[in-house]
Amino acid sequence: MKRIIYHIIIPTVMLVAFFVVALMPVEVLGCFMRGLIALLISFVSGLGALGAAIIGAKGRVRGDKNAIWWVTSTLILVIPVIAMIIMA
Repeated sequence: MKRIIYHIIIPTVMLVAFFVVALMPVEVLGCFMRGLIALLISFVSGLGALGAAIIGAKGRVRGDKNAIWWVTSTLILVIPVIAMIIMA
């Protein structure tokens, strides 16, 4: 259960936060502030994805069978970065 929380639920919170901000009406936060918040969430998510990818790659080299959890985290955390590139 602990792995599901750390590797699935927490990265999903970042994903949901990004899409909530990105799909929020402009009148709520304004265009500039909404864009900055979405950029910040995307940047933090990208850094997290990079860190998770490095840890997962090290685990795969060492033969750790739990490294797939880090790969899953990477795939979830990379979605806001890809969405930001598509939206920009």
